[in-house]
Amino acid sequence: MTKNVNFLVDTHSHVYYKQYKDDLSSIIDSARENGVERIICVGTDIKTSYESIEIANKYNNVFCTVGCHPHDTSKLQNGYIKELEQMCEEPKVVALGETGLDYYYNHSPHSTQKKCFIEHIELSRNVKIPVVIHNRNSDEDLLKILKKYKPRGVVHCFSGDVTFAREIISLGLFLSFTGIITFNNSTLTDVIKQIELNDFMVETDSPYLTPAPFRGKRNEPKHTKIIAEKIAEIKNLPIQKIIENTTKNAYKLFDRLK
Repeated sequence: MTKNVNFLVDTHSHVYYKQYKDDLSSIIDSARENGVERIICVGTDIKTSYESIEIANKYNNVFCTVGCHPHDTSKLQNGYIKELEQMCEEPKVVALGETGLDYYYNHSPHSTQKKCFIEHIELSRNVKIPVVIHNRNSDEDLLKILKKYKPRGVVHCFSGDVTFAREIISLGLFLSFTGIITFNNSTLTDVIKQIELNDFMVETDSPYLTPAPFRGKRNEPKHTKIIAEKIAEIKNLPIQKIIENTTKNAYKLFDRLK
């Protein structure tokens, strides 16, 4: 664990998207200028997992995850889990995922999503790194799997209610909040008020979910600061307290984060 926690960690971004290909270096510099000194680039399939590793190896303050998003599970080839296992040998791979369940779009059959999610969890146990978990309209099935397999990880882009938040936390998992908390229709204020500082992290999910007042524009890791500021406002705490605790939590979960 680093002694200095006076900076933010964007625990979930997708900076391999084409929106960033022309100015990624300046985006990373801009993040640092806004106090965001670590960025985790999250893979969503085999291709973007390799791209995430490549970006992490290029920039000292970027780390990455490898895994397959539930949308893409029906496209996976036999042997994909072995390929992910080999990727995990890269020292800057800090987690598996994003994996999980998404019943909103149903791009892949529920049974296929669940099978892949469980395979990610089992691999995470074998290689001793956490999982980054996606959940949309699948609370019941997600909880069943989490209770049975008890992974170490984070439910990213949390959007559930207080009851669901407490169930996730009771399993030893972290929550992570995005720019959604700045939206006028956000329902997350009560969740943020009622959970403890050691239970959550912050993320942008770039290029998605740009926080207010920049909605409609490209999201970037530098906007992690806006999310932390909003949490500080909701919890009526100094911003420094949110910075320190979310960064401590990130280092606690992601053992390979340096």
